[in-house]
Amino acid sequence: MSTPKVIGPAGTFPGFSGPHSPQDSDLYKCVHCGFCLQACPTYLETGLEAESPRGRIALMKGVNEGRLDMSPSVIGHWDMCLQCRACELACPSGVEYGKLMEATRAQVKQHTKRHLIERTARSIGYNTLLPSPRKLRLLGNALKFYRKSGMRTIARGSGILKLLPDKAELADKYLPELSKNFFIAKNQVHPAHGVRKAKIAMLAGCVMTLTHAKTLEATVRVLTRNGLEVHISKRQGCCGALNAHSGEVESAIRMAKKNIDSFLSINPDAIVSASAGCGAAMKGYGELLAGDTEYASRAGKVAKITKDIHELLVEYEFKPPQKALNVTVTYQDPCHLINVQRVTEAPRTILKSIPGLKLVELNEPGICCGSAGTYSLTERDMSAQLGKRKARNVIATGANIVTTGNPGCAMQLDFALSELATENSSKRTTCVRYVVDLLDEAYSLEETTAH
Repeated sequence: MSTPKVIGPAGTFPGFSGPHSPQDSDLYKCVHCGFCLQACPTYLETGLEAESPRGRIALMKGVNEGRLDMSPSVIGHWDMCLQCRACELACPSGVEYGKLMEATRAQVKQHTKRHLIERTARSIGYNTLLPSPRKLRLLGNALKFYRKSGMRTIARGSGILKLLPDKAELADKYLPELSKNFFIAKNQVHPAHGVRKAKIAMLAGCVMTLTHAKTLEATVRVLTRNGLEVHISKRQGCCGALNAHSGEVESAIRMAKKNIDSFLSINPDAIVSASAGCGAAMKGYGELLAGDTEYASRAGKVAKITKDIHELLVEYEFKPPQKALNVTVTYQDPCHLINVQRVTEAPRTILKSIPGLKLVELNEPGICCGSAGTYSLTERDMSAQLGKRKARNVIATGANIVTTGNPGCAMQLDFALSELATENSSKRTTCVRYVVDLLDEAYSLEETTAH
């Protein structure tokens, strides 16, 4: 990771300031009790106080009070945070740690200057690619060409990747599998089967449209099969979560406004997301835009009616499938589903409804898998450690399928299981699926039998 340079000489940092700075009411709520320590993945891996929520808040206070400079080492400890927000469940004082960390990273962006290459990469990623589904698809098609044309083999064999910044080599190594056909939002309306229960607006998102298009298609089929009319607006875009987590608050706000306009134009009964991170972001729109006189009320409405796919299906009393899958499954709780949205039972309810499916609970279910958006690139060593920790726990269950509800988790589990198998010279025996994929598969068996 490149080290940001502080603007100004040492000892001159004036403290947190500006519209997106951490608020004292949040910053000084922490009583340093230590309940968060055993919930924090980075603390469990390192044992370092500075890699715990309590330690990072202490650093925030020190910087804000002028006792510490916003130095590269201080920023490094903040950067190591996954923002999994498991600490919020453990905190007896109700510290909104995720809110604090996002605001602190916005301060880092405001008061530091990153290297030119990193600034350029961040600008292209956060301000050009993520806001534009069309440009993301162009990038996706370019990556597919890079992989299939032989250029990837040439780049690796020639050693040219080693001449580029370290992130380039990492990005190549961990380039995810892309869907054969991308999922494109183009004002589709998918009618409900039977009596319509509700009108649903669906967020396609950004990453999932490129990496898990089939899961989005399965989501549509499952929703319509259960009496829900699905609308997919062309005007929607990225939820803004990656931007907000990285301190790019203004661009996150722009993305949120675009989605608010898009979804409310449909006048839906609910908004659904198949990505835990996206759902958490949209449920936070009310807070993100609380100070915006034009959008505050509308943002609050979007936040109120946004549902995770599992949550929505249970709420509208989905039909349990009738055909058996006969598989052993474990379930990985996505951090932003369990810690932010507080949805735990709904995915398990769906899995348990499938005949023949045996659900085995995972050890350490609340520990982050290490994906955390762009974290798997920016903090690769820690990400890999946590990924392998999760993979070992998955293998220990004896399950042949590990399910989840977030694209980052799915890709991280896939990487970690493959790497662990390679390291151990063993055959990989566990595949990664979405919960909704299994439900869709069980439904499809009913249709096959009927015909």
